[in-house]
Amino acid sequence: MDEVKKLIDEIRKGDVKPIYFLMGEEGYYIDRIAEYIGKNLLSEEEKGFNQMTLYGKDVSIDDIVSNAKRYPMMSERQVVIVKEAQHLSRTIEQLATYAEHPQPSTVLVICYKYKKLDKRKKLHKVLKAPNGVVFESKKLYENQVSDWIRKMLKNKGFSISHKASILLVEFLGTDLSRIHNELEKLEVVLPTNTEITPEIIEKHIGISKDYNNFELKKAIGEKDVMKAARIINYFSQNPKENPFVVTVSLLHTFFSQLLQYHGLQDHSARNVASALRINPYFVDEFQIAARNYSMKKSSRVISSLREMDLKGKGVGSSNMSQSDLLKELLMKIM
Repeated sequence: MDEVKKLIDEIRKGDVKPIYFLMGEEGYYIDRIAEYIGKNLLSEEEKGFNQMTLYGKDVSIDDIVSNAKRYPMMSERQVVIVKEAQHLSRTIEQLATYAEHPQPSTVLVICYKYKKLDKRKKLHKVLKAPNGVVFESKKLYENQVSDWIRKMLKNKGFSISHKASILLVEFLGTDLSRIHNELEKLEVVLPTNTEITPEIIEKHIGISKDYNNFELKKAIGEKDVMKAARIINYFSQNPKENPFVVTVSLLHTFFSQLLQYHGLQDHSARNVASALRINPYFVDEFQIAARNYSMKKSSRVISSLREMDLKGKGVGSSNMSQSDLLKELLMKIM
């Protein structure tokens, strides 16, 4: 993310602001920036007296301000990092008074995950240079995450096949922190310059390259009954690794997008990828599925998926087993 690189480059060059207000839906970048500041602004000797971490659920705004106003000991500055500051959302505006005249020798880092400041209010307005920096960490769309994985691995001397990156996204979703943790496991066991393949992911992360929701969705789209049946049989035998609720959710998203596909006038690959917010790699799947499932049939499948979602949660299912739920699901779709 260019904004993150720019921010860290500024800090590395010595352009350090008194306040860093890190907010937004994607927690990964908030953690990375706070981690960089925590590791690099003070020497190990200085950290003992001049660096502290507070938690939003345990402190008040007054506590934060009181700590921020302290003078450093035997150091040019001190660092105060407030994690989980979203717990202070009801009182966060009280920080505006301090933000107007921050302590020059303090670097205050506020990690305000999953929330955003109201730009119309005072705090957001006063958190500007030279007083501070407001950084918004935005959630990536699913079609952007594969590219993020590729770039992340390239920076560390690895590459990844397209199918392998898609497999990671299908299994781990768009949670960048979770993906980062899994990639770090691979980096430990693999030599540099390795291309990460579905086989490597299956061996080291435990995601089956053949029996996963990505392959199930593809089989259903192609109306390959035998392949779909083999996959749900595997899911039935490994219910903890393949929760029914996740399968239903992913299929619901797929058929909702397929319904949207039917409504498009321009079915070119570029337009489909843009309109559905999917990786261009998946456009062929929608083109094939559209031939097998009309708009009317897609609507019926969505209705069936909603019904199966309720059954999976115990509504009107008489505690059906995952095996029976999956079989009924496949029958209703195909």
